Amino acid sequence: MNKLKSELYAQCQAFVENRLKAIQKTIDEIQESLSTETKSSAGDKHETGRAMLQLEREKAGHQLSEIQKLNQLLSKIDVSKASQTIALGSLIYTTQANYFITLSAGELKVDNQSFYAISANTPIAKLLFGKQKGDKIKFRDQEFEIFEVI
Repeated sequence: MNKLKSELYAQCQAFVENRLKAIQKTIDEIQESLSTETKSSAGDKHETGRAMLQLEREKAGHQLSEIQKLNQLLSKIDVSKASQTIALGSLIYTTQANYFITLSAGELKVDNQSFYAISANTPIAKLLFGKQKGDKIKFRDQEFEIFEVI
């Protein structure tokens, strides 16, 4: 089963790396635009364009910071560790869906099985934390049972 957890973990790492590359590309493009933009005869238009680029660069900087936080979070997860009690890094099978508590990366597939990579601060993860195999939880008017925790 640790092979499964390792594969899901690798998919989460790839998700973060792809986001990081996309944001870095955006930052590079903004820098390029800022450095190549020449002062036009319409000074106000030029200043507005530069201000917009500065705002975009700031926004991309915040996104970069968030991705770096996700990377730090991933580095704290030990997929070789199995626990009876649900915590960060747990792989959970329920009667409703399968979850991997790491970061919000959406649906991941391994060997024709679907898993939802969810962040620890999502409502469903908060309900799952501390629970064990056999426990039941109620989420959005649906009750489901945890039948395996890895």
